[in-house]
Amino acid sequence: MSALVKFITHDWYFFFPMFFMSVAGITLVIWRGLLNMSIATKENEFLPAFQSRLEKDGVEGALKMCRARTDVIPKKLFVQGLEVSKQGLAASRRAMANTIELEIVPELNFLLPTMLAIAKIATMVGLLGTVISMIGTFNAIQTSTGSGGVASQAGAIGLALFATALGLVTAIPLVFAHVLFKAWLAQFEVRMKRAAQKLIVLLQAQKAGTLKASAAAKATSEAVATKR
Repeated sequence: MSALVKFITHDWYFFFPMFFMSVAGITLVIWRGLLNMSIATKENEFLPAFQSRLEKDGVEGALKMCRARTDVIPKKLFVQGLEVSKQGLAASRRAMANTIELEIVPELNFLLPTMLAIAKIATMVGLLGTVISMIGTFNAIQTSTGSGGVASQAGAIGLALFATALGLVTAIPLVFAHVLFKAWLAQFEVRMKRAAQKLIVLLQAQKAGTLKASAAAKATSEAVATKR
């Protein structure tokens, strides 16, 4: 502990930038975790409710339901698919694929490059601090006299390594969090594609049901006209 205090007081111009990078890194990880929680969709709860609303109120009712949500799959993905559903299922499929690739995935990468940049910069700053401190220490050893020169600077050599240690302490959790968030993003992309396919199936079933109802109504009207 005394060595750390000495490093803070002696090499404060390296400690405080690295301390602020550590705080920034922790803030970004927490922020990103909260964002992941806010955009996630409980598909087991949402899809049955959505299917019921689509069958009951049609596309317009389903659109209103999705626009009122805050999670990504209904708010952005399903809305794009439903808005162009009158143009056919192929148009809905293309609209949702473009939304995933060009809009949602880029937005989900928010903060991830910054986290990785801080991790790399912290490592390099820590190494730079160690190198500069070691240069000063070896210069002191060279100018010192007597056999105790190296021994007297041993503590300074150990102190110089604190910069690298702090850089690694900052970088390792950030890199680990970056890998986890990237894995989550890949899984979420698969979930979005699965949800988009589910919407196509529901729209196809809804249109088939509408056509059957229309055909039945037409047949009934023709039968009434024939009796007259």
